[in-house]
Amino acid sequence: MSGTSRTLLILIVFVGGISSLGTEIATSRLIAPFFGTSLFVWANVIGFVLFYLTLGYYLGGRLADRFPREEILYQLTAVAALLIALLPFVSRPILQYSQEAFATYSLGVFWGSLLVVMLLLAVPITLLGCVSPYAIRLSLEDGDVKQSGSVAGKLYAISTVGSLLGAFLPTLVLIPNIGTRNTFLTFAVTLLVLSIIALGKRKLYPMLFLVIVIGLAIVPQVTIKPAERGVVIEETESAYNYIRVIELADSTRHLELNEGQATHSIYHPERLLTGGPWDYYLVAPYFAPNVEPSDLQQVLMIGLGAGTVPKQMTQIYGPIAIVGVEIDPRIAEIGRKYFDMTEPNLEVVVQDGRYFLMTDDRKYDLIGTDAYQQPYIPFQMTTKEYFQHVRDRLTPNGVAVINVGRTSTDFRLVHTIAGNMKSVFPNVFIIDIPGTINSIVIATNQPSSPQDFLDNVQPLLSSQDVDERLRLVLAVTSEHYREITTVETQIFTDDLAPVEQLIHTMILDVAQGE
Repeated sequence: MSGTSRTLLILIVFVGGISSLGTEIATSRLIAPFFGTSLFVWANVIGFVLFYLTLGYYLGGRLADRFPREEILYQLTAVAALLIALLPFVSRPILQYSQEAFATYSLGVFWGSLLVVMLLLAVPITLLGCVSPYAIRLSLEDGDVKQSGSVAGKLYAISTVGSLLGAFLPTLVLIPNIGTRNTFLTFAVTLLVLSIIALGKRKLYPMLFLVIVIGLAIVPQVTIKPAERGVVIEETESAYNYIRVIELADSTRHLELNEGQATHSIYHPERLLTGGPWDYYLVAPYFAPNVEPSDLQQVLMIGLGAGTVPKQMTQIYGPIAIVGVEIDPRIAEIGRKYFDMTEPNLEVVVQDGRYFLMTDDRKYDLIGTDAYQQPYIPFQMTTKEYFQHVRDRLTPNGVAVINVGRTSTDFRLVHTIAGNMKSVFPNVFIIDIPGTINSIVIATNQPSSPQDFLDNVQPLLSSQDVDERLRLVLAVTSEHYREITTVETQIFTDDLAPVEQLIHTMILDVAQGE
């Protein structure tokens, strides 16, 4: 093997490693708008990719022994590149079908669609798995068998370095800047061009490169996921989420993330109240004993979204100090651009919410958590340790507030969260929001009772000096709240918090009509 051939072989191993992990990461983002980013979805992506790579290692070794020719390897990588380029286009109608299936609770079709998308990865990932064993066989063709261990180790190291780059490049650079579809095309083009160069078709690759560049430039960027209602006025991808903004006919704007089964923020230029869970953060302070509106001075919102709660807090309570923690900087940008998140009293912190809790030394009168991606919840924000961190950051008379999803009849998740909060806080209350599938769980830092809430609220309901919108939410709350005294539930810890298993059970029960 000549020096040039050896260099091309090393490059194809390196790029093959990049493409295999890069395709895996891009696939997870391809399906996120339809299936979400839960542990279950990630397990499927990783598991199928590992299976296909294993199959490729085996088949690659067999093929290399039978056909030890360079052109066979480069033909395999060229085919893999073409199939990777087709993935986002071929999978699109399948993903759209899965969305319709989920809307009608046809979970068999829904998960079947995920399986079909995973099967689309079978051939390209298996072919990429063939690269390393094939390259080892070719490198030993004219070498000393005594060096086989060193050759194999070197080539697998090169492939693994490529895989490391394939893990970070799409996450930190490509997907946030050029999108998922063009990330697939970037890996495919790189692998295809290198394969053609290695095959020696020298008259073709300048023209091929030009055609690809022109094609990427002229192919219109289509909407990833059409709106079921209203119109999509913004659609983007970040390192964390697929994000879109929906505008309805009455000018109301909704922020949706990933599979879009929940609205994460709502904004209307002329209406403050939303009818949703955000409104009820306004009344949470009154579950603590002896509270007046002027007592609310410091608020922390973990899961800022596009700023619905801080906007409501500011209009009702004035320019109080509000800290909003949002892990995704692109969501904060969306909030400023489309949701008028411009309150001067709002301090936006782009950081992980739990890390912020552990490193911030300020105290707050209210700490709200709305970092969930319905129906799934980050397990680390459901545990006893998390609620202990929350309590540590509360003022003596402060309250913790959490938005939890449910169905119209299944309150298991709500009661589980309430039970875990009760293991840390002296008193816990639940507001079952009418007309929604949400409950607000409120925990007080001081011992309190339903009578404390009534004593705080009754003067406000009869006062004309209190904002009418606050009185409206207080009146609804008075009819729909309850105290949780004892809850028999598993206490979640950082070591064991099977919250996704609980949610999967709830989804299956809905699908079965229970």
